[in-house]
Amino acid sequence: MIRLEPAGAEALLLVLADEPDAGLPLRIAALAETLRQRFDYLLVDLVPGWTTLLLHYDLTLTNHQALAAHLGPLLEEWLATPVPESAARLHEIPIWYGGEDLPWVAEACRLSEEQVIAMHSDVEYQVGAIGFAPGFAYLGGLDARLALPRRASPRIRVPAGSLAIAERQTAIYPQASPGGWHLLGRCPWTLFDARREPPCPLALGDRVRFVSIDEATYLAEGGEP
Repeated sequence: MIRLEPAGAEALLLVLADEPDAGLPLRIAALAETLRQRFDYLLVDLVPGWTTLLLHYDLTLTNHQALAAHLGPLLEEWLATPVPESAARLHEIPIWYGGEDLPWVAEACRLSEEQVIAMHSDVEYQVGAIGFAPGFAYLGGLDARLALPRRASPRIRVPAGSLAIAERQTAIYPQASPGGWHLLGRCPWTLFDARREPPCPLALGDRVRFVSIDEATYLAEGGEP
């Protein structure tokens, strides 16, 4: 059952499901696009999550009660409209699995480093949310044998392009930033650039596969030493 919950003075949280599923990110993306088209004049920003959509609105034009009343018929329509699976794009992203936490992850999971790399690169992931930092895509579907809690002490600086895991998710840090995930490798590509359109190639619901490359290929494709 959909729930609409106030989230501060200028935001409304749509709780669209109790648990994530494979089709939900694409459906949330479709809902966000419909809201942009119909209520762009009222909305400041939309922030999708695995099971939610947060609407930031202009308090001078509406409030959560009025916005909720507008949303009722649209949400009924959304519930009845499936999104075709073909709408999801597949991205194959090169990774040099030379991350500084790879040996520790292998030991913690009682695996060899080669097994960790094979397990991580053998999965097709799905973009379930984008947040924390511009272009930071949360990818679900990590093999349960690689599931580890976040680091007890986050790093002050994680290099841009770092591939990391935590819990049942994986992600690439698009910019240098603090971070508490375990670093498995590096991507040579720039995954967020405000001058591009769109700035981030990954979108909600997209599928991702990681392709293992060696260090020489990583450097040849523009990766930072």
